[in-house]
Amino acid sequence: MERVTLLPTEALYDGWIDPKYIPAGKDKYHIRNRQAHKPRNGWRHLRSDEIERLVKSGNSATSWDTVWVTDEFEPRMVRDNKFYGTVRIGRVSSGALQYHDLRLPVGITNSNIHSCDIGDDCAIHDVHYLSHYIIGNHCMLFNIQEMDTTDHAKFGVGIVKDGEPEEVRVKIQIMNETGVRSVIPFDGMTTADAYLWAKYVDDRLLQARLTDITQRTADHQRGYYGEIGERCVIKNSSIIKDVKIGTDCYIKGASKLKNITINSSDKEPSQIGENVILVNGIVGYGCRIFYSCTAVKFILGNNSNLKYGARLIDSIMGDNSTISCCEVLNNLIFPAHEQHHNNSFLIASVIMGQSNMAAGATIGSNHNSRTNDGEIVAGRGFWPGLCSSVKHSSKFASFTLLAKGDYPVEMHIPLPFSLVSNNVTHDRLEVLPAYWWLYNMYALARNSWKYQARDRRVTKIQNIEFNTFAPDTMQEVVAAREMLEAWVGKAYTKWRKEQDCANKQDTSPLAISQPWNDTPQLIGRQLLKGDRAIVDRLTVLGEGMEKSRRPVHILKVYDAYHAYGDMLIHYALTNVMDNMEGLKDLGSIEGAENSAKSLWVNLGGQLMMNRDLDRLRNDIRSGRLDSWRAIHRRYNKLWEHYPTDRLHHAIGCLMTVLDTDRMSPDLWLQALAHEERIQRRIAEQVYLSRKKDHDNPFRQLTCRNEEEVQAVFGNIDENSFVCQMREECNRNLATIEKLRGMI
Repeated sequence: MERVTLLPTEALYDGWIDPKYIPAGKDKYHIRNRQAHKPRNGWRHLRSDEIERLVKSGNSATSWDTVWVTDEFEPRMVRDNKFYGTVRIGRVSSGALQYHDLRLPVGITNSNIHSCDIGDDCAIHDVHYLSHYIIGNHCMLFNIQEMDTTDHAKFGVGIVKDGEPEEVRVKIQIMNETGVRSVIPFDGMTTADAYLWAKYVDDRLLQARLTDITQRTADHQRGYYGEIGERCVIKNSSIIKDVKIGTDCYIKGASKLKNITINSSDKEPSQIGENVILVNGIVGYGCRIFYSCTAVKFILGNNSNLKYGARLIDSIMGDNSTISCCEVLNNLIFPAHEQHHNNSFLIASVIMGQSNMAAGATIGSNHNSRTNDGEIVAGRGFWPGLCSSVKHSSKFASFTLLAKGDYPVEMHIPLPFSLVSNNVTHDRLEVLPAYWWLYNMYALARNSWKYQARDRRVTKIQNIEFNTFAPDTMQEVVAAREMLEAWVGKAYTKWRKEQDCANKQDTSPLAISQPWNDTPQLIGRQLLKGDRAIVDRLTVLGEGMEKSRRPVHILKVYDAYHAYGDMLIHYALTNVMDNMEGLKDLGSIEGAENSAKSLWVNLGGQLMMNRDLDRLRNDIRSGRLDSWRAIHRRYNKLWEHYPTDRLHHAIGCLMTVLDTDRMSPDLWLQALAHEERIQRRIAEQVYLSRKKDHDNPFRQLTCRNEEEVQAVFGNIDENSFVCQMREECNRNLATIEKLRGMI
């Protein structure tokens, strides 16, 4: 434990940095001078009359020779202060500053200032300890207890300064509580960077390169001052230590801000509110953190929010996300995540974006394991229902919806867009594939639109795919169709054997003609492409979906299989429509052969082919990509090619559905006819699935008459999104007609 020591007065301004850490030929201010803005006419010493007025106004200094001002200095606006070390004060006029209802005169009063640069026309009042900060123009600092910077400040970046041991390096222990997937934070780190680092932890050379690259993102020298950007307002706060703040930031009532960077700008101002504690982290542009939140070892993406007592620890949260009230530990959360309820809990997980945690959801409880080394991976659109309890280690395909329930063992749900239920009555897990497409088209169609509408980022470092139907989800659909074929084939084979054992004759055409030596997948494919009657008779069981001996029942298999097919056709044709301008005719689309089998990775919200990711990793290992800036440029280059890659993948998926290796004119006409039907169905089902709510008699119980129902819930025919989907359907139908002319 460190003890209080008695020092000479000069230590207040001379003892900040050990001389051994100052480069030869430099002084202790060489970094400060590089950081600070120099006034147009330079600095000057105080005149004797100015010193006399300052002293009469209750000011004191260790030496007035080390207090510097500009030509525009009004000494009467500076009262009752103590200045230590070299303090440089910009223009001080006789005006005032206002932000919301706070109005303060320009000037400095009742404050202790240690070795700071203060910009033009700042209002600094009742700051009891202000040390080693560079403050921009027109800032308002009011009623702050302690605001200082140490000589080894890192501002949330996980570097090691001169003379420091490796043990002090800040690491964020994402995805796993044991820290085996730790990453080193830096300003500008995205969820793509974090996933690249933490997922491929077995790639030792990659890990070493990324550590070296990150260490070089910031200077290892000691002596950097904290920075407060222009037009910042900081009031009624307790401890602000080793903090770097961008322009136009608003901080009110913060309890403790330590070792963090707060990115903020005039177009994307960030705000920190009452009783907030932030330690060892980086806050993105346009973020809002309010009402007793705590975040320790964290990164918060751009345009994200922490509210109402949320606890974010050892976690990285992507852009456009909001967490309120709950506890979130050891996670990597991709963009567009929503978690609003006090009793939800998320631990040791990779949540791949566009997700929503319901009240009472406990995702990642580890009481089924001897240690805390379990993990959960959930694809885009993960939605655990009310009071869902999910254990380590589990994995979920995209857009998995968990019905309310306590799921007793680990799960692997590879079927996307599924509804998963724990049937306690029959003691079995039930999975309804393609649930969203079949029964809640309104929510599914609205999903892509709402996340794009909520993307208010100006600074877009992270590339994000918001579309529901994209290579990551569609490659899961392709695989899901194959699984359903195999499971149906096995179910049918079992059923046939039972029929034979019972000496029952089956007169269905398939039962007579189907060879017994075909694989289960071929048998199932013919069944699923034929008459549904025989498939509906089968009990189809999933395999490897739960760590238990109880059965996993796959529901509505025939409907789900064809819904998956419709999704793939819709995915392909919407991509063709999006790329019409560059096409002479539909036969000019090249490069789609076998593209349905290409593997895709969701890298923090940006989708890329696995081969491109492997090339990226190789280039990092070889040193060809030797900085995070270079890595981000590669992300952006891949993003430029993404529409073409996605189009080829989409056409490859279409070929899979149509069971062809080449798209002929007849097949294009067939696909366009399918899409025409799908477009009409989407518009109709968006209307009907929303209409269920409007027609629900219990929803109307709280209203005294039809007029009140309309006033509260509106008219379904005037619903903005329903109308939008109808208009979009009409536009797409017209586009389909144009595509027919291109065949």
